Amino acid sequence: MPHELLIIEDDSSLSQMLTLHFEDQGMRVRTAHSCAQALEQLTARQPDLVLLDQQLPDGLGSELISRLLARSPASRIIMMTGVHDLELAIQAIQDGAADFIHKPVKTSVLQAAVDKALAYSPAVAAAQGLATPQIRELIGRSDAMLEVSKQIALSAQSNATVLITGESGTGKEIVARLIHQYSKRSGEFVAINCAAIVDTLLESELFGHEKGAFTGATSAKPGRFQQAEDGTLFLDEIGELAQQLQAKLLRALQEQMVEPVGGNSAVSVNTRIIAATHRDLFQAARDGLFREDLAYRLDVIHIHLPPLRERREDIPLLVDALLARAAQKMERPVSPVDPQALDLLLRHDWPGNVRELENTLIQALVQAREGIISADLIRFHAAQETPTRNPGADDDTLLTLEEVEARHIQKVLWHTGGHKGNSCRILGISRPALDRKIKKYRLQLGNKQHPV
Repeated sequence: MPHELLIIEDDSSLSQMLTLHFEDQGMRVRTAHSCAQALEQLTARQPDLVLLDQQLPDGLGSELISRLLARSPASRIIMMTGVHDLELAIQAIQDGAADFIHKPVKTSVLQAAVDKALAYSPAVAAAQGLATPQIRELIGRSDAMLEVSKQIALSAQSNATVLITGESGTGKEIVARLIHQYSKRSGEFVAINCAAIVDTLLESELFGHEKGAFTGATSAKPGRFQQAEDGTLFLDEIGELAQQLQAKLLRALQEQMVEPVGGNSAVSVNTRIIAATHRDLFQAARDGLFREDLAYRLDVIHIHLPPLRERREDIPLLVDALLARAAQKMERPVSPVDPQALDLLLRHDWPGNVRELENTLIQALVQAREGIISADLIRFHAAQETPTRNPGADDDTLLTLEEVEARHIQKVLWHTGGHKGNSCRILGISRPALDRKIKKYRLQLGNKQHPV
């Protein structure tokens, strides 16, 4: 029996093209050009599949999902939109859509989504009615980021442990917060950076401690696991966790129990774990630096964030959003970016990823005195000032890893004018770690060209 397809699309040319394509595959196709027509179509027959546009003459497709599923709960819905809003994709999948694709529609991508949707036939639950967040944190139009948004939506539907990987500055905590936000967990989102706290204190921070457990423990204190009860605990830089704590974390994940420092009994916890790292945990396990069993326990759902240099098409959208946010904080108008400046931003490799882009834009916005961000205000990290340089050129003496690290940190300090907070954000390390390296390598905070 042929599949029933309902196309809800107000663009008659696209609707006709899709109709011909799927009729050639033997489907029975009906079309609607508005929300009202779509609901009328459902009174006659319930389709196996619905292709749903977002912008319709009498409403938004995203607001139609729950009504479609209420009348036809077994239908699979694929949303199509020209609006490059990644959190809209999350919300649509949360509300019951099977998939989400961007326009202009690529036939091969749409066909793959249709095949996948029709391969499953369980009834789709009604929409949960979750509110769309007003502040958009996930921004982009690239296929890679659309895939990330889908993974966020699917991850939010379970309580499985999530491992988020990606270079420093790619937005791993933003993804973790969105997973929590779109989940049904009633507790808080609690974050801790495993690299920012010394090992002796981290155990107490994670698992809590009893009164008198150590000098200064004048009262009992719950750990982050307990603070995130019924919520989500985000373990950033999990790859830096000391090995003695890895064993205790593994036990907590396996048994859903934690034992406070100085305590004699375990405490039951109901906490979802999301971990993040810029390292390959399984390579670290092979190197003897990380427990392989813990890596497997953390890597139940894996979300990888691509570096900014691999999704340059997202840079214009990010520039607009980051400048708008920075201007709002500074209580000043948004300065437009001239074409030459945007070209520089598009050609840069962004080793610090979105975090570096934001810092670069803030610096330019502060310096923009004539109402526009010009190319001369775009100041890159010294190591990346010439984007067109051949990365394979052997024009420097071979250095040790410590020498490379010292030079890189010095360039970042010069780039930020000695601002330790901004330097930490670009480098992806904690303030104590930066202070140690400044002392170790005898680095300078100021810059003769850009004084503090």
